[in-house]
Amino acid sequence: MRRSRTGFAVVALGAAAAMVLSGCAQRSNQGGGPQNTAPAVGLPETAPIPVVPGKPGGVFRLGITEPTAIDSFNVQESEGQAVAGAIYTPLVTLEPNGDVKPGVATDWSQNADCSVWTFNLKPNTHFSNGEVVDAAAFKRGWMRAIAPNSGSEVNYHLDEIQGYNEFQAGTATDLTGVNATNPNQLVVTLTKPDCEFNLRTAHVVSSPVPSKVGATTDSNYTDAPIGNGPFKIDGKWNHDRGIRLVRNDAYDAGQKPYLDAIEFTILNPTNGVQLESDGFHNGTFDWARMPVPLIQQNRADFEPQGKWLSKKTNGMNMFMVMNETAPLNSVDARKAVSMAIDRAAIAQGVFKGAQAPADSLVPAVFPDAYQPGVCDACKYDPAKAKELAAKAGLTPGKELNLSFNTGAGHEEWTAAVRQQLETNLGLKINYKGAPFTDHLNNQEAKGASGLFRYAWGADYPTPGNYLIPLLATSSIKPDAEGKVTGNNYGRYSNPEFDALVAKAAATKDKAERNNLWKQAEQIAIGRDLATMPLFARQQFRLVDNSKWGNVNMDFQENPTFESIFQK
Repeated sequence: MRRSRTGFAVVALGAAAAMVLSGCAQRSNQGGGPQNTAPAVGLPETAPIPVVPGKPGGVFRLGITEPTAIDSFNVQESEGQAVAGAIYTPLVTLEPNGDVKPGVATDWSQNADCSVWTFNLKPNTHFSNGEVVDAAAFKRGWMRAIAPNSGSEVNYHLDEIQGYNEFQAGTATDLTGVNATNPNQLVVTLTKPDCEFNLRTAHVVSSPVPSKVGATTDSNYTDAPIGNGPFKIDGKWNHDRGIRLVRNDAYDAGQKPYLDAIEFTILNPTNGVQLESDGFHNGTFDWARMPVPLIQQNRADFEPQGKWLSKKTNGMNMFMVMNETAPLNSVDARKAVSMAIDRAAIAQGVFKGAQAPADSLVPAVFPDAYQPGVCDACKYDPAKAKELAAKAGLTPGKELNLSFNTGAGHEEWTAAVRQQLETNLGLKINYKGAPFTDHLNNQEAKGASGLFRYAWGADYPTPGNYLIPLLATSSIKPDAEGKVTGNNYGRYSNPEFDALVAKAAATKDKAERNNLWKQAEQIAIGRDLATMPLFARQQFRLVDNSKWGNVNMDFQENPTFESIFQK
């Protein structure tokens, strides 16, 4: 799970949004067919940065907001990934473009039906405390994350392993699907075929832990976890202030990093990206995000200096739609709302062309499975929207909840959506912001209704990491009170879709597998609009390339710490 807190970074409602709102009102009053402003395609990407040899030294500095966790058992958002990804090395790792490369595993293979996977490990690699990393260390880490009451919200990445349910429920004392008897080989038996299981092992939750690992409830350990990655923590996590990592000179699972240290300053989440940008301008930070209104000016100022990084990433910004509860418990109602939103106007008026309207859930970074236009209801068509709304009983005056997380830059564009829905459909929008944790809790709660601002980035490079976590029935996972404990907060459930994604996962041939992913998306997004794609994700960073070399954006949109060197 890589949910995004920010997604976009904007400031309070201003003139740009006002122009979007008034423009939408004028167009909707014309009452014609599909209406589009000039298409927004995002800004140009920075050319790929070649990796060259460097020299040791230097402290790389950046700002983040407070992570959920930095211990492997519960790492979630990109902030936690930035820290934990430097502390741990799992079985496989990812290149910035998503290509898979060895981590601790030298190679891997599967049996004929992809139900048993074998990972051969590099012998005699070590944790930062000197302990050897072996197959048992991986099994130990997986069991720790899966254990009853572990508190992990990301152990679902391991839920295909035989014995997962029994061990998590406390009815078994062993994770039976993991054989670690050979210290240099890990054999994993699954409950169902998955020809992409190796990709799951790129997630930090799949990392090894040492024999003296602390409990997941022991903050003395979870604030200073011991890993096997290129960096180790210096002291402990100073909550709401900072985290310092230093080079792990004992690192032997890959090339040792050049940096002496990484310093993460933890910023106020209400204006974190503004503080990052300010910190870059005043020389405090070497890497920074920025508020949307500053993108064009920052690009003009810093691109000529070689201090600008732009990349279309594997993320998607959307509304999570509550499928079970009125008023969006019908396809016609969901499509009516979607077609009343002028994505292109918001992309230009609010985001100044820095975001592109989305018409698919699976993004373009997966070219073999990407289906531009699969979401026909993502087209702005206020006349059709009114027709579908009437058919669904979504009549003027009906109430619709629109929720977003505060302090992360979502006020301006969600205000534009609110105005569009009020103008084009006559709905009464219950517009509500909440802190990030509360926003997630509200989605999970039984009876949740309406639209929730949501963003998703794949933890590993497959369309299945969009379709299964967000839309499969198995990803709802309701508890006894009806609270969703998976990532399918919208409670979408369709047996035809479930069968297709299961078949895709069990298909060895990549081309055939991608075709099945496409068919599944055609049902869930094209036909049912189970969730509502809004904007394809593009990320921008300020980078002090006058001081640092080999600085790129990794698959999780964080700096490539392991390759950075001081010039």
